[in-house]
Order: sequence, then C-alpha cells, then structure tokens
Amino acid sequence: MTVAARPGAEAPKRRLVLPRVLEEPLTEVGRFFLVLGHMLAWTPRPPYDVRELFRQMVKVGVQSIPVIMLTTLFTGAVMALQTFTTLRRFHAESYVGSLVALSMVRELSAVLGGLIVAGRAGSAMGAELGTMRVTEQIDALEVMATDPIHYLVVPRVWATTLMLPLLVMLGNALGIWGGYLVAVVLMGANPVAYIDNTFQFMDINDLVSGLIKAAVFGLLIAVIGCQKGFYTTGGAEGVGRSTTRAVVAASIAILISDFFLTKLLF
Repeated sequence: MTVAARPGAEAPKRRLVLPRVLEEPLTEVGRFFLVLGHMLAWTPRPPYDVRELFRQMVKVGVQSIPVIMLTTLFTGAVMALQTFTTLRRFHAESYVGSLVALSMVRELSAVLGGLIVAGRAGSAMGAELGTMRVTEQIDALEVMATDPIHYLVVPRVWATTLMLPLLVMLGNALGIWGGYLVAVVLMGANPVAYIDNTFQFMDINDLVSGLIKAAVFGLLIAVIGCQKGFYTTGGAEGVGRSTTRAVVAASIAILISDFFLTKLLF
C-alpha cells in the first residue's frame, strides 16, 4: 500500500548521482584543491617547523641528485648525437650547442626532473602518509589538536617546490656538458663554435621559464602525493594503491601543465 504524502510536507530531495567514470576523477580534483587550499592557509601560521622543512629538502633534493645527474647528462648526450648527425647533412652542425642548450633549459630538464622526483619523492610521500592514515597516526594528531596538514603536508610541499628548481639548474648544466662531450670529443665539432652557439641564442627568459615550470611541477608533485596518502583507505593494499596513483597522477599533471605553462611563458 502506498502512503500518500501529507499536505504541505516537503518532498524528499533527490541526490545527484554521477556515473562512476566521472565521480572518481571529480572527487580527486576536489580533494586536490581542498588539500592545496588548506596547505596555503596554514603556511603563514606558526609554529614553523624549520627542522622538518630542511629534512624534507634533503630527502627530496639532495638524495635525488645522483639520478638527476645521470638522467640529464645522458639526455644532453643523446640530443647532441641525434641532432649532430641530422644537421651535418645541411652543414649546420655548429648549431648543435644551441639546440641542446635551449631544449634542456626550456623543456627537458624541468620535465624529466619532475617525472623523476614524482617517481622517487612523490611516491614516498603517498606511502608515508598512507601508512600513517591506515595505522591511525593521523587520527592521533587530530586528537592532540594538531592539524595534520600543517604538520605533515606543508613542509613536504614547500621542500619540493624549493628544491626542484635547484635540481633543474644542475640538470641544465650537466645536459649542456653532456652535449659538449658528444659533439666535441666524440663527433669532432669545433669546441669554440659549440660554446659560442650554446649561449648565443639563449636569453634570461629561457632560463627563468624552465625554473618556473620546475617550481610548479614541484608543487603539483607534493600536493598530489600528500593528497593520495592522506585519503588512503584499505590497509596495506590501500597504501600500495595510493603510492601507484600518486606517481601516475603527478606524471599526468606534469605533462598537462607543461603544455599550458609553455603556452603562457613563450
């Protein structure tokens, strides 16, 4: 038997149900901006945990130097090897230095450095915060009236944002040096012409744009990694899932934001 609604009674509100294929991405985007806004709101508020900030800078930056050095060195070497053999057909091999330098400074160092840090540090942030979530350590912080975003997320985000541009600067120098070794030592190019052309067509905007990209990538990597770990569920399996999703989401965010930053900066 159907019971008629009483006169004047409010009809039950219908909840908007989105398809699962849309609900999950929109939920993740909402969580990202929630964590980002909370992090920015807590940044200027004391207490300031400078010791934790420097500890995270060492973990994200100093410990990533060897892999950044190897990656950018051989990227510059491969760029020089490919462009030298191509430009030699047009008798323009003296411009190899310009191509390598501009490619590394504008694009390759920032993107490759961001992807490496996402795989190394972003995954670690997701795993650390995910483990703290499933073992109820984050809940314990809240019980002690300590904001977990302020205590856990703020140092990680700013450490990554500050250190990635420094890593990219190191990568720029090593990439250019790798190109020099291949072009001059291996292929026999004129060293004076290579060095002159390396800096002839480069201006300060090229260097600054690459560093701006690196800072934005660092912000995205840390916020995404912390967000994935912060909302972890499902025990040990959930921690592994959050770690994987942190790397994948950060890598996609880097590639997408790189397009819009390039369009904006050049």
